[in-house]
Amino acid sequence: MTERQPKTFYVTTPIYYPDSDLHIGHAYTTVAADALARWYRLHGVDTFFLTGTDEHGQKIERRAGELGRDPGEFVTEMAGRIQDLWRRLGVSYDAFIRTSDPRHQRVVQMIFEKLHRQGDIYRSRYEGWYCTPCETFWLERQLAEGSCPDCGRPVELLQEEAYFLRLSGYADRLLDHIRRHPEFIQPASRRNEMVNFVLSGLEDLCVSRTTFSWGVPVPFDSRHVVYVWFDALINYLSGLGYGSDDPLERARFERFWPADVHLVGKEIVRFHAVIWPIVLMAAGIELPRKVFGHGWLILEDGKISKSRGNVVDPGTLADRYGVDAVRYYLLREIAFGADGYYSEAALVHRTDADLANDLGNLLSRTTAMIERFSGGRIPEPRPGDGVLREAAARAVRETTTAMENLELSAALGAVLEAARRANKYIEEQAPWELARLPGGGDRLAAVLYDLAELLRVLAVLLSPFLVVAPGAIWEQLGIARPIGQAGAADLAWGGLPGGLPIRRGLPLFPRILSRGSANAPR
Repeated sequence: MTERQPKTFYVTTPIYYPDSDLHIGHAYTTVAADALARWYRLHGVDTFFLTGTDEHGQKIERRAGELGRDPGEFVTEMAGRIQDLWRRLGVSYDAFIRTSDPRHQRVVQMIFEKLHRQGDIYRSRYEGWYCTPCETFWLERQLAEGSCPDCGRPVELLQEEAYFLRLSGYADRLLDHIRRHPEFIQPASRRNEMVNFVLSGLEDLCVSRTTFSWGVPVPFDSRHVVYVWFDALINYLSGLGYGSDDPLERARFERFWPADVHLVGKEIVRFHAVIWPIVLMAAGIELPRKVFGHGWLILEDGKISKSRGNVVDPGTLADRYGVDAVRYYLLREIAFGADGYYSEAALVHRTDADLANDLGNLLSRTTAMIERFSGGRIPEPRPGDGVLREAAARAVRETTTAMENLELSAALGAVLEAARRANKYIEEQAPWELARLPGGGDRLAAVLYDLAELLRVLAVLLSPFLVVAPGAIWEQLGIARPIGQAGAADLAWGGLPGGLPIRRGLPLFPRILSRGSANAPR
């Protein structure tokens, strides 16, 4: 890491709505957050990674009713399914917050009551358009041909008594914060959108409902439940320990808040970059350092969305191609922040071209040559030409810079570029020729050691992104220490001891398209 290395790092995903199983778009956000958390842990930074489920609202109440289920039982089952998916994808969260947790509800009520007491929340009457699938209110001028502009479904005209949050009173303060902290909303295109949104005029936000009961009760008015977005956003505080009676949880909050980055899809940036900071300002709580709105995964028929019904199951993909292939594709295929097209064929191509041809082939060739020319043991280190040492150093530098800038695709690109350079180096040095040359033994040993050492370093660099292959690389190189114990010091050149017996194994990434039609994209 550079001199900008923080003492702590707190990263969050949005909490996901458990009305149905999650899709590849949710996995995109969560795997990205996991890679960031793993990266900072690798560098010795005290890290906290929060994800969870947003379990209240009319949509949940209706869905449970359709199934003849109690809402609480229904969301408990769905939360378990989501946690199981994250386990299958190797997601290493530190806490999983559920908004039905009584501890969370107490914090929501505490903040709601505080804002009401100081006049930032007031009671009035609401009349407007509401999209139940998106849990979003819209002005008539915002509708798309009379429908929700996000999901395209019909909206309902609601008329009811409600409590409102005075967003309008904080507009100038929010704009000043964005001006003084341009890194607060990223990428820059999202920041510009949010500034224009605020400048167009903020309407006070409806923050309670009376037409359903599945939610956090307004503490001083039992006829109302807290509107789902006000409830949900507070998870970033409650999941960390804000307002807890437990001194350890309070200390954790003091240690990690403010959040370093909220990762969200671009469609919910306005909730996180406008509503959320205003809630925090009103409550007297420091704002998060960054809200990063990444782009969408897009299919031929548009954005992947549960509301649209065009979903891709990441668990099925992991079963078919392996968890590392799915994680690699999500993090490498699309520049983080931009929209990108998803296709299973592209996933297969990335896996075969990058992981099988470049990385897996490098490991297979290197261990085969060590077995053939060095008696199956890593040669003793000796002075070489420095080509691969420089390739490793460049990969470390470029990956570090990319991760600090949330350029996850570029970070992986730097690692794979080093693997490609090593494969080219094998052709340039031709170890099979060196083995036949009189006096070529020292040069051959230096080449083989440098190849193995580069693989060791690349495995460490890959460990935040992939969860199976990095350990497999170390194992085949004969390294007994689990890669989970690796730290930033293991990125320095020369850490591989000579004399280790290698343990050649199965191909790291067998080519998918050579496995037969059963494994071809569907």
